[in-house]
Amino acid sequence: MPLKNKKRKKIKSSKNKSSLTKLASITTSTLSSAYSKYKKNLEKKKIKEIKLKKLEEKNEILKEQKELKILKEKLQKENDKLNLKDKELKIKEESLKIENKRLVKKDEDLGQIDKDLRVKEKELKLRSEQQNRKELDLRVREEEQKNKELKERRKKEKFLKEIKDQEDQKKEIENIKLKEWEEKFEQEQKLKLQEELIREQKFKKRELSTKEGYDDQDSGVSTSALENFKIDKTSQN
Repeated sequence: MPLKNKKRKKIKSSKNKSSLTKLASITTSTLSSAYSKYKKNLEKKKIKEIKLKKLEEKNEILKEQKELKILKEKLQKENDKLNLKDKELKIKEESLKIENKRLVKKDEDLGQIDKDLRVKEKELKLRSEQQNRKELDLRVREEEQKNKELKERRKKEKFLKEIKDQEDQKKEIENIKLKEWEEKFEQEQKLKLQEELIREQKFKKRELSTKEGYDDQDSGVSTSALENFKIDKTSQN
């Protein structure tokens, strides 16, 4: 009994050992497989993480490259602007240099013009002084000439006045003579008229008279009247 039990126990024990061995083998294999799988999964995970990291790095690099490109373009634009400004500044500097040269030349020209003006001012001052002296001399001469002309004019006026007075006197004498002549002529005309009237009267009386005595008497009266008329005219003259 005990042997059987021992055998059984041995068989059972061996069976158990075999089972344990199998189990151990299976467990080891499973564990090894599981570990291997875990390692593989872990490796895959690491690879995936690495890929993701690389992808992220790549994306980051692309982003940085893009930003770098944008930055480069921006820098290029800024550089272009700076180059343009530099060109503009150079152009301005050239312009300023040219303008500065022009201003320097203008300043020199103005300095020369100022010198010329001073010389001309001196010349004009001298001419003005000479002109003033000439004008003063001219005024003195003109004053002398005026005084001389005034004296001559007064002398001439006096002479003309004397001539006019003489002519007025002469005209007055001529008027008196003319008046006397007119009066004389008028008296002579009256005398002629009276003589004509007397002759007519004599003629009429001769025609009417038939007597010589009457004619003699008429002749005596006429002679007496004529003598009286001559005496009257003499007294008037």
